[in-house]
Amino acid sequence: MSAKTEGNALLSMLTGIPRFWKAQQKDWKVTVVRTSIERLGYQIIYPFLSLFIISLGANKTQLGYITSISMLISGLLGPYIGRFIDRNGAKKMYMLGIVGLFVSYILYGIAPDWKLCIAAMIVYYFGQSLAGQSCAIICGNCLDTCDRARGMLVCESLTAGLLGMAGPMIASFILVNILGVGEEAATANDYRYLFFVAAAFTFISLFIVIFKLSNTVWSAKQTKQNAIVQGFALIKRNKNARKWILISAIGALPNAMVVPYVQVFASESKLAPVTVLATMVTASALTSTLLGYPVGALADKYGRKKVLYVTISLYWLSIILLMLAPNTFTLILSGILQGFFHITAPLAGAVQRELVGQDEMGVWIGFNKLTSAFASAAFALLAGYAYDHLGAVAVFIIYIAVDALVRVPLLASLPETLHHDASAEA
Repeated sequence: MSAKTEGNALLSMLTGIPRFWKAQQKDWKVTVVRTSIERLGYQIIYPFLSLFIISLGANKTQLGYITSISMLISGLLGPYIGRFIDRNGAKKMYMLGIVGLFVSYILYGIAPDWKLCIAAMIVYYFGQSLAGQSCAIICGNCLDTCDRARGMLVCESLTAGLLGMAGPMIASFILVNILGVGEEAATANDYRYLFFVAAAFTFISLFIVIFKLSNTVWSAKQTKQNAIVQGFALIKRNKNARKWILISAIGALPNAMVVPYVQVFASESKLAPVTVLATMVTASALTSTLLGYPVGALADKYGRKKVLYVTISLYWLSIILLMLAPNTFTLILSGILQGFFHITAPLAGAVQRELVGQDEMGVWIGFNKLTSAFASAAFALLAGYAYDHLGAVAVFIIYIAVDALVRVPLLASLPETLHHDASAEA
């Protein structure tokens, strides 16, 4: 293929979003719309979630405990959720998960102190586990390999990111213009109104799934084997799956070690007001919105691993800038680069789905959630303790070191999955 022909093919991929959308299955389109509306609701409360819990009386170590317990419970459910979806389809689990998210936001909204936030976060991770796993399995089965990176990044970055940008702006508008909160004067009672707004968007997403999603069953295999035992059997016979278990676990660590503390660190250590906190989140969503699909097109054209090396490095840079930020501009630049986490995660998800066959997709994704949850729970405890006793900078450095010294070398040892035959590993 000539350089000109190859360039034209890449340009067609980069600019072909309407054509790409039209070619995909209905269930995938429904889950993109659902995810986008849910992301809008979550992004309304995300810049202020940790601040809300701390303002109700929790310290950083207790925040780590809450995050750890929630992730652990979510992970334990993963393999069983996956096998249920393999056998029965995704719709029932999807609906139950969305109900869990709705209940979680209501619990946050009525929480009189930080202890009820434990229940709220546990219910949130329960709901997110069910809904997220259903979404992941739909993506894994509805998208062809040659479309998977673009499809997952359309869902996670383009559409969800586009609405996600509006979330922090809505939150900032409510706090500053409706509630009349000063730049640095928001309290727990001010933040709690945002959770009810997020609950309303979640309720809307539930009706979309009820009335628009089919209940396709993709797996023809039926086994009485315990779901966790089935997961261990899968990784025993698939050497790439064994490596991916550790890669996936480390890739999930930002949710335990970075995400819960970015806004707290920016607020407490860098004295960022609420509008700057909201702008950082909006900037992050803008990055994934503008660059998600082009990055996915590059990954579908040239392979996943090369692109992952770049996006992982840019996320490290975002954390380094946050730690060193001398001014508001650098904080916002850090927020811009934090958007690469929301690009890296679905791109890594494309690799995960290409390591096993469709018959075991649910159990495989669920088993990854289990192992990742155990790792994240342990590191969430470490992060909370380290933040209180060593400072946030130590937490961020630990994450970057583990990522650079373990995940990236393991990723380099995997085959490129764009043209990988998963059946050869069965």
